[in-house]
Amino acid sequence: MNRRDFFGAGAALGLAGVSALNASSALATQTTEETDKRAEAKLRISCQVGPAPGDSFEKKLENMKKYGCEAVEYGGECVGKGKEYRQKAADAGLEVSAICWGSHSGDLCSEDVSKRQPGIDDLKRALETAGEMGASGVIYVPAFNGQTKLTNPEIRSLLLEFMPDLAKFAHDCNTNIIFEPLCRMEAYFLRQVADGASIARDILRTAGVDSGIGVMGDFYHMDTEETSQMGAFISAGSLLKHVHLAGGVENPRRTFPGENSMTFVDGFRGLKYIGYQRFCSFECGCASDDREEAFKKTIEFLRSQWDEA
Repeated sequence: MNRRDFFGAGAALGLAGVSALNASSALATQTTEETDKRAEAKLRISCQVGPAPGDSFEKKLENMKKYGCEAVEYGGECVGKGKEYRQKAADAGLEVSAICWGSHSGDLCSEDVSKRQPGIDDLKRALETAGEMGASGVIYVPAFNGQTKLTNPEIRSLLLEFMPDLAKFAHDCNTNIIFEPLCRMEAYFLRQVADGASIARDILRTAGVDSGIGVMGDFYHMDTEETSQMGAFISAGSLLKHVHLAGGVENPRRTFPGENSMTFVDGFRGLKYIGYQRFCSFECGCASDDREEAFKKTIEFLRSQWDEA
């Protein structure tokens, strides 16, 4: 090869490299445009009954609506009474965001096989109620610390055995089972949002449905377990079905957002990126003696954090 041919070949290879780089950049841009859904995102605030200000159930719902909530999150007391509790919310101008169901004492993942089916049956009743109320789902914790002797691999394997049928059941009820990752002080299994999303994806694949199970993020637990709140939410994507709002682990712990130094901007950036439109719900205490004023201020704080994100 003479010198002219050598440099000509080099130039051709260089152009090919540039073309490949341009194609890669174009693909990256296209991917970003397809996955960045910030324009679709909305901050929709919900609240459990407990944290809301008010000296009665009705007054609490009234204050939720008054200060800018769109929905109420119920506990297990509503199970089997879907129409009644949906009407209570509607009378206050609210939707129902979710049922905070918990772990059923860890029965579904107990090493005692006889406890599992009663837990599954009760979860089905909760899912029927959630569907009846139009809620996003039933928040489910596989087990708190001390509720099962099974190991992490054993719990995951067990979930993949019985959850596909439950996911199909939830899908038929037009709602979801929502895995809640917890911090290590409360659970040794399922501590990060990405883990919950990974298990949910495997369950959906086995079940052959496109909905019926997902995951949530709780800012308090994420403060301990996640290196990036934004990354955690992005890891879940469309499987993110619910969010819990609470200040982090610094004292005062798990209080209204804004009552300790924890910021929500990074997490809200993740919610915006995935175009999140479901509910963010208060599950926390209040450090102030004036709960109503604190509730008003925390919602203002959250909206300012959302605008900054």
